[in-house]
Amino acid sequence: MSAIRAIACVVTAVVYTALAGCEEAPPLGVTLDDGAAFLDGGEPGAPAPSGSKQLGLDVCDPSAGGFSPASTNPWFPMGVGQQWTHEGEEEGVPVRLLITVVDETRLIAGVTTRVIEEREWEDDELLEISWNYYAQAGDGTICYFGEDVDIYEEEDEIVHEGAWCADESPNAPGIIMPADPRPGMKFPMESAPGIAEDEGKIVGSGPVAVPFGSFPETIRLRESNPLDGDRGFKVFGEGVGLLVDGPVELTDFVDGAPTPGPPTITQQNCGS
Repeated sequence: MSAIRAIACVVTAVVYTALAGCEEAPPLGVTLDDGAAFLDGGEPGAPAPSGSKQLGLDVCDPSAGGFSPASTNPWFPMGVGQQWTHEGEEEGVPVRLLITVVDETRLIAGVTTRVIEEREWEDDELLEISWNYYAQAGDGTICYFGEDVDIYEEEDEIVHEGAWCADESPNAPGIIMPADPRPGMKFPMESAPGIAEDEGKIVGSGPVAVPFGSFPETIRLRESNPLDGDRGFKVFGEGVGLLVDGPVELTDFVDGAPTPGPPTITQQNCGS
């Protein structure tokens, strides 16, 4: 998962008393158009839904079959050459995230997965390159099969903290996007005990505007990491994918981009 994570408490003239904690506030720098409902799926000021649905991982079990490295899920496109640029600031420092669907696959636990590369910069200094492995299940759920990670430390040292693979016991594929995402749904996004255990909950929907444009249909996903207590958020737009990731917002989207040039990831331990 992305290393760019932030909990943004937004002070506005309108106080949404139904919000439970600062991660429930409107995303920093994001305009919520009239009618947006980022309050656990309810209307502004309304109580949260009475129940939630915990999704199990059976749909992502490799033995289920029917997987594809291509996506028909409108919330999580995976077309080769699609590329998203996200930019923003964190504590006054410019940050940038570049996500590219590359023309590579990896065979993990018998499933052919699509490689999606992420590159992250802080103040124009490269912080991380990761290869993330996804496949669509038969019902349209996008499953997360692991990631290889290069994290750039001081003096050009590269570490691989957070790397995991679904074919290594006791790990299992997680859910990165449900087939039919709705507010109240909860699901394990990563399933690598002690290494990567992010959990997701869809907490709302509604129109959102980011620098790249306005999107009438979006969902907001709250992420939580039980290993360190961190929380963050993402916003996804129907038909385009990731609009907001913590402090960064979508500034550009292209179709047909080449694979980014050097440097590339130094270790590809997950799958074959």
